Amino acid sequence: MAQLTISEVACQVGLQPSAIRYYEQIGLVPPAERVSGQRRYDATALYRLAVIQRARQLGFTLGEIRELFFGFRTVPRASERWQAMSTKKLAELDTLMKEIKAMRRLLRKMMDRCHCETLDQCGKGIFRSGIVPVKTQRAGLRPQR
Repeated sequence: MAQLTISEVACQVGLQPSAIRYYEQIGLVPPAERVSGQRRYDATALYRLAVIQRARQLGFTLGEIRELFFGFRTVPRASERWQAMSTKKLAELDTLMKEIKAMRRLLRKMMDRCHCETLDQCGKGIFRSGIVPVKTQRAGLRPQR
């Protein structure tokens, strides 16, 4: 495959050239060869960017993607790396789903129960229900224990 300009790579992988330059700057994509001052990429850059794009779609942070590429000294196979990272990400998603479900329940409860005329009435009801933990503080002093 011929070497591609950054614009050609950007078009093929669906990224802005600035994103590709950034990924190169932070070390996720190897530095491009320069031909007459222009960046030129080979197919390996396309493949690396495809992995980055998929990982981003799956919710991985750039730090996690860096770990996927460089953080597994004893796990050489890509499939094993994906397994380890995916297991961790699934656990995070499970926790997030539980939190979202709890938020949905609370919103529905608030919608069903709130018939307040003012926000002060809402606040009073919320305060009395114990939904919001309140810490006792005096001006500039630490909470009493």
